[in-house]
Amino acid sequence: MTHRIVCSALLGLLLCQSAFAQTQATAPALGIYEYEVKPDHEGFKIFNPRKAPQPGSLLLREGDRLAICGDSITEQKMYSRIIETYLTVCVPQLKVTVRQYGWSGEKTDGFLRRMDQDCLRFKPTVATLAYGMNDSRYRPFDVTNGRWYEDHYTAIVRRFKENGVRVVVGSPGCAGKIAEWVKSRTGTLDQHNVHLCALRDIAMAVAEQEEVRFADIFWPMLQAQVLAPAQHGATADDPYEVAGKDGIHPGWAGQVIMAWAFLRAMGLDGEIGTITVDLQAGKATATEGHTINSFSDGTLQVTSSRYPFCARGDLNDEYSLRSGMTLVPFAEDLNRFVLKVTGATAGRYRVQWGEASRDYSADELSAGVLLAIDFPENPFCEAFDRVDGAVAAKQAFETTQVKKIFHGPEGRADFEKAVADTEAERAPLAEAVAAAMAPVKHTIQIVKMAQ
Repeated sequence: MTHRIVCSALLGLLLCQSAFAQTQATAPALGIYEYEVKPDHEGFKIFNPRKAPQPGSLLLREGDRLAICGDSITEQKMYSRIIETYLTVCVPQLKVTVRQYGWSGEKTDGFLRRMDQDCLRFKPTVATLAYGMNDSRYRPFDVTNGRWYEDHYTAIVRRFKENGVRVVVGSPGCAGKIAEWVKSRTGTLDQHNVHLCALRDIAMAVAEQEEVRFADIFWPMLQAQVLAPAQHGATADDPYEVAGKDGIHPGWAGQVIMAWAFLRAMGLDGEIGTITVDLQAGKATATEGHTINSFSDGTLQVTSSRYPFCARGDLNDEYSLRSGMTLVPFAEDLNRFVLKVTGATAGRYRVQWGEASRDYSADELSAGVLLAIDFPENPFCEAFDRVDGAVAAKQAFETTQVKKIFHGPEGRADFEKAVADTEAERAPLAEAVAAAMAPVKHTIQIVKMAQ
């Protein structure tokens, strides 16, 4: 099986580096595999990634314990924080709890060695894996390394499965620059990204072989890395670097891509809630998680126990969550908090939500508007920030717990005591996340504008 997977990845790599057009025409006919559709841009000419599978049904179950595992990109506690905050506020009914296990510089073999001690002891039921950047060793692809990566990624997945854990295998992301701090690096940036693309295909094949989920990070991130600078008005003095300032560790925009890939792979449907108003009948209804307290003269009073994901910041800043939402269909796939208004006569209407307002046509309101996207500053933001801050504090401690205590002097002296002591310290941080999630009361006003 190892030989088959690596040969498949090698074929993709060779297709990247050979007469692409001719080979692409013949390979599908031979039943080898389908390819991703490539944007019409020179930056994608050398790449020929396999077509990623579509997300399946909901993977998560009520009360799941999620382990987010990966290297220094995970240890940044950015995409992991987006995921945990999302699960806490957008789908609170699932009651999912989270731990992050990022470790700077780690490869698949490193996590395999420590996963029993650091991770499985806490009995996760779901795990996400984001490995491959360091596994590429910052050099051009070679078959031996591809097999090494597959063997270790497969072993991790199987170890999780043996313990009843549902797994989402993540691909590596792309690189935006050569990793200058890696002394053993060789090759060009293109060669490095072709290598990462080959590892992406290997990771996908591991997921297929082991019948677990796959999260494609590489391909959407590469597309954003190539196309977003022009879309966001980047210049030489003010670049838009999806893969991060150092080319390896993404800023918030790139981290949104990672979170989106994993959340979609978990099968989440993105339905945060729909508020439906019939102006002609004078009635308003809401889906589960939202209660209409009153409705009169176009004014709604609502209490919500589910939040939309609040993404704010500069649309043209790669260190902005809101900017990251422009790189992938995060809102459409995962953040559908919809206001739908029927019974409106022709003309324009002003919708005020909190302190902000926006104008819409009757047709736009009838089709439904995504509130959290049109109103980045909204009545949920303060409550959202409390939850997100609690998540950040807890995840920061989890890095300390694992890296400094479990693998430090305390852990070496008496590991079980180190676990008990740090768990006692972590418990109130976890409780603070749950406690921060409180219902939000908000008002929506719909007013017909004068002609």
